[in-house]
Amino acid sequence: MDSPEDVIEPVAQSSTTHNLTRRRFSHDYNNLSPDEIDGLMSSSEGRPFLVVHRLPEIKEERIPHLMPGTPITCRVDNTEKYTTRSKVHVGTLYTVRLTHGHFHWTVKRKYKHFQELHRDLYKHKMVCHLLPLGRFAKERQQLRAMTEEMPSLHGNERTRRTSSKMKYLEDYLNGLLENVFCRNDQSMLEFLSVGALSFVTDLGPKGLEGPIFKRSGGHRIQGLNCIGHHQFCFRWSRRWLVVKDSFLMYMNRDNGIINFVLLFDPEFKVKVGTAYTDNKYGVCIENFTRSLIIKCSSYRQTQWWSHEINQLADSCDFLKVQRFMGFAPPRENTLTKWYVNGRGYFADLADALEQATEEIFITDWWLSPEVFLKRPATDNYWRLDEILKRKAKQGVKVCVLLYKEVELALGINSEHSKRTLMNMHPNIKVMRHPDHVSSVVFLWAHHEKMVAIDQTVAFVGGLDLAFGRWDDSQYQLTDLGLTEMANGATTEEPKGDTGDNGVADGLKPSEPNKQAEQGPNDLTHNTKLWLGKDYNNFIRKDWAQLDKPFEDNIDRTQVPRMPWRDLSAAVHGRAARDVARHFIQRWNFTKIFKNKYKDEFYPYLLPKSHCTADSLSFTVTESKKAKVQVLRSADRWSTGTCENSILNAYIHTIENSEHYIYIENQFFISCADGKTVHNGIGDAIVKRILRAHREQKKYRVFVVIPLLPGFEGDISTGGGNAIQAILHFTYRTICRGEYSILSRLNEVKDQWTEYITLCGLRTHSQLSQSVVTELIYVHSKTLIADDRCYIIGSANINDRSMLGSRDSEMAVFVEDEERVPSIMGGEEYQAGPLTLALRKECFSVLVGASSDPSINIDDPISDDFFFLVWNATAKLNATIYDKVFKCLPYNTVHNMRGLKEYSSEERLCDTDPEQAVEELKAVRGLLVHFPLKFLCEENLLPPLATKEGMAPVELWT
Repeated sequence: MDSPEDVIEPVAQSSTTHNLTRRRFSHDYNNLSPDEIDGLMSSSEGRPFLVVHRLPEIKEERIPHLMPGTPITCRVDNTEKYTTRSKVHVGTLYTVRLTHGHFHWTVKRKYKHFQELHRDLYKHKMVCHLLPLGRFAKERQQLRAMTEEMPSLHGNERTRRTSSKMKYLEDYLNGLLENVFCRNDQSMLEFLSVGALSFVTDLGPKGLEGPIFKRSGGHRIQGLNCIGHHQFCFRWSRRWLVVKDSFLMYMNRDNGIINFVLLFDPEFKVKVGTAYTDNKYGVCIENFTRSLIIKCSSYRQTQWWSHEINQLADSCDFLKVQRFMGFAPPRENTLTKWYVNGRGYFADLADALEQATEEIFITDWWLSPEVFLKRPATDNYWRLDEILKRKAKQGVKVCVLLYKEVELALGINSEHSKRTLMNMHPNIKVMRHPDHVSSVVFLWAHHEKMVAIDQTVAFVGGLDLAFGRWDDSQYQLTDLGLTEMANGATTEEPKGDTGDNGVADGLKPSEPNKQAEQGPNDLTHNTKLWLGKDYNNFIRKDWAQLDKPFEDNIDRTQVPRMPWRDLSAAVHGRAARDVARHFIQRWNFTKIFKNKYKDEFYPYLLPKSHCTADSLSFTVTESKKAKVQVLRSADRWSTGTCENSILNAYIHTIENSEHYIYIENQFFISCADGKTVHNGIGDAIVKRILRAHREQKKYRVFVVIPLLPGFEGDISTGGGNAIQAILHFTYRTICRGEYSILSRLNEVKDQWTEYITLCGLRTHSQLSQSVVTELIYVHSKTLIADDRCYIIGSANINDRSMLGSRDSEMAVFVEDEERVPSIMGGEEYQAGPLTLALRKECFSVLVGASSDPSINIDDPISDDFFFLVWNATAKLNATIYDKVFKCLPYNTVHNMRGLKEYSSEERLCDTDPEQAVEELKAVRGLLVHFPLKFLCEENLLPPLATKEGMAPVELWT
């Protein structure tokens, strides 16, 4: 049989790249392999999850819905009386309890349903006998094992007694179910309420199924229900409804296509009757995004469906608003792992992607298909697009959600990312969202970064799978072919970094060394860590021409790269299912909203049941158990629901912290004034410090943020309007204006330095025989508290990320459940092992303890550490960098005139390079104090006549 690649039309080629103006694949090529067919025919413990993505193929191959070789038994054990429409005759309703493997379910049937089943089976039997067609050959073979006469349903004296009749019907059904022909007949399957998804183990209990008529419309999505036309302009369609333990869906049984999925959420309700459905036998099922109306055949069926749906949903976690007003509850005993920097994160992610057998979900603000996950790259095996292509060829469904940027404002070229991936294999599906005009969303972005693998392991945090993100604790400024250390020395190759939970993440001996299709240059002897656009300094020059990924963006022989500091996390089991559920909600929401994604090429996704979440097919190495809650910022434009649980978790953690908080974030814009800024994180910090001051207790706040915002601009001339705008709101939060943190700490006066410290990060190296420096770009979104809990995610400390109504975000709140001995404030203390290790990893690199064991970081709030290590290191380093490089931003530069004068001063690194090198030997770690008085005499808001000044203030906050 031809492979998918053999039967696909050729793609038009240009001199540089594929033609990206159209979609290469119009439909899937998913023929079931003989091994897959054998596996489906021999499964007795439940069907594999691949069934979800192969429904049309399974129907075409005529794979039976019931598991072959697994008995199905029934027990008729109850009767109910009901009044017929004539209100004269009283009928009997039989409760039939069924068992198939470990699946159990109940159906209710009238006697006439048994009669109809008998008639349909008899008709099908006669057709198979009388019409000698090839398609009936299989049925005729099955009929040979069946007795000539069908069991009779005509009653006799014995069957007139109800109890005996129940037993007779039970024996009758069991007799039919022992025969392959009868039990796989369509009329039998409908009688038993069995469908293609009934026995998929990872979908949980069998649930409720059956044929219904559903009404079109009812979507609660902006733009889909113009002036309520769906209330009078609609149609009815026959569908097969399936209700599971956390969602319901309906599908077309004729072609095996899933038509809609409705997830259970706190707005989930089931309503019955004309008042809600405009139909006598209608049932209205609601959640945040839709009011689905179905039509039943009788009042009894209406009541049965509503009762059973409510009963199935009753135990669902997602029906309740959880802690922090979130969608998912805390998950105890969850395997998790933290990562500082991209090296360990990308390496573990690459290994996890290799383990995928069913699904890979990815959502990013920016995705670079050509990014390498393990380095240095000597071939393309660990390149992201090659990994995804390899898994897609193995039958894994790869679903990618990308932020569709406003192209005039951002150059991340999501169109290139989408077309590059989708032209590789039909199993790779990429959606972009939002459509800015139709959704009226111009300012906000999908900012979360996550990967979920088989809904079993998930990675979340601040790292996009994109250029410029990979780094380690060395924070190298140069990459000319050999791994260069900060002091200018070189080694042949990196041997692995221990910056992530103390585990080296270099290449393992067992890993493949397969030579894949090469990029523009042969990588066989490559020793560079950052190839092409991956080597970048975006404040000097932002990314451009991303469709030429292996061409350098800047001259690496003259310009140092800007190191990238970030934190991320891996979670397993139920927490990973929560992450995957969020992705599924966004994916299905986007499919409904955008017309171009409504075709069958983009499938609806189904969430796996949490009842099978503890069965892990693989785990990330060195993961530890803790309590994990998945948090998010979401709105109706982004996900179809509203939530700001990340903000609530931040404020709760700050307010309830007893000893310290450590904040590492790309932005620090807070302190609500009810006008321009609304998130209360800064306010919570102020209140907590004032409480400590009044109680005369030690309390520390560590804040680490970038020295400059991440926009292209020359800071020596002011940096440009975008940089100045972010600086304005950052300084407004910290120290300028009546709402700032330091202004509101007037009660403590000059003692504020005992409570809070604000720093940035900087490093230095040698490049082309010259000593150079650059700030380390802090992209982290992390809060650590009391050595017992931490938050890692994609949410910045600003209104865009925190309010929920703006950018979409994701985070995890991790609480240690175990305790280890430690020290806090000079006294014995019980710390959480995961959080303690994370805090020490951060502190050891920042203050230089990783290279100087004499520096003690055990007690984070002691005076010795806070003043003599942390603050003294930041002050010393800032002084040295000023003396050697005249670095900007700097505290003594108060206005533009002073900036010009300062920038024109001679630098020691230019006048006396040898002395500069000697001075830099005293630098310890990476910390420098954040310059609180930089440009303090200037108004940093963009002039109104500029495009930045005309933009809404919300763009910057």
